[in-house]
Amino acid sequence: MTEESTTPDLVELARRAIEAADAGDFELLTSLCQPEAVWDASQGFGEVFEGRDAIRRWLEDWWAAYDEWEVIPEEISDLGNGVVFDVCIQRARPVGSVGFVESRTARVAVWMNGLIERMAVYGDTDKARVAAERLAEERAQADV
Repeated sequence: MTEESTTPDLVELARRAIEAADAGDFELLTSLCQPEAVWDASQGFGEVFEGRDAIRRWLEDWWAAYDEWEVIPEEISDLGNGVVFDVCIQRARPVGSVGFVESRTARVAVWMNGLIERMAVYGDTDKARVAAERLAEERAQADV
């Protein structure tokens, strides 16, 4: 008889978070966060948000500026030690506009017990990848 793993599939959880963002389901998205999670958008957007309520308000305010919004995952990688790196294309049409804007952003998430403990958002994908790899290695060494 095989035992099922009790370790959460972080890639699948990250995919669920991205799908929630794509659907504008901020209740679901923030339910995937620890109650005191930190969402660090300072690398691209200048602010850091602490706690589910603050994160949800920021996301709602951000999305309110757009009539249409799409989040397309390009890459999701579990780097080990609770660190997940993802890259997404965000395509949106600002309120009152006929044109779309598009950006490619990367996120570095630390997951604990199946919930996001900390998320850092980067406009520079290469910088985010280096930070994610370094963080995964630091967390591995801390566990030794």
